[in-house]
Amino acid sequence: MFFLNKIRRRDFNSAQSAPKLLIVGLGNPGTRYENTRHNCGFMAVDTLAEQEGFKLKKLKFKSLTALETIDGMKCFIMKPTTFMNRSGEAVAAAMEFYKIKTENLIVVFDDYSLPLGTVKIRRSGSDGGHNGIKSIILETGSDAFPRAKIGIDRPSHPGFPLKDWVLSPFKKDEGGTLEASLESAVCAVRLMIKHGVDRAMNDFNGKT
Repeated sequence: MFFLNKIRRRDFNSAQSAPKLLIVGLGNPGTRYENTRHNCGFMAVDTLAEQEGFKLKKLKFKSLTALETIDGMKCFIMKPTTFMNRSGEAVAAAMEFYKIKTENLIVVFDDYSLPLGTVKIRRSGSDGGHNGIKSIILETGSDAFPRAKIGIDRPSHPGFPLKDWVLSPFKKDEGGTLEASLESAVCAVRLMIKHGVDRAMNDFNGKT
């Protein structure tokens, strides 16, 4: 009986400590990509970590991760180290391990169709040409996950290759706008955590 009770307590404690939400920032690993437009998802998650006083340093599911309580909700936060076009491998592994449904996955990433300084929240949708989102949809089999999109602008020159643009660094004079965007993205994530996607969309979309 003691042994059974011990197992039950362990199962209960495990259930209590399991995350309810998975928060993923998308980007590419390595110093080469640190300040590039494609790494806005990483930057936003780092901003959240700085605000909350934790670091993403545990390597798990091919990601830098942290398990934290944010605004009363147990969250598993991750930055995949698989490179952008294989992000879904890391995300799917974490979702399977923690039994997290797609509606409880929040992905933060860059969007070249939005002006710099703009953040948009969506409940679901196509990949929009973003390789990280494409990989997540492929590996999870669903596009029904909430997301916060951070605008990075389009190239000012029509002949500038889009691939080169998203991998280019932010300019010095864009620093202030970028910082404000990251703060806004964190605010958007907090709204989704605390009040749900509908409230976040109603309160946030349309703001710059």
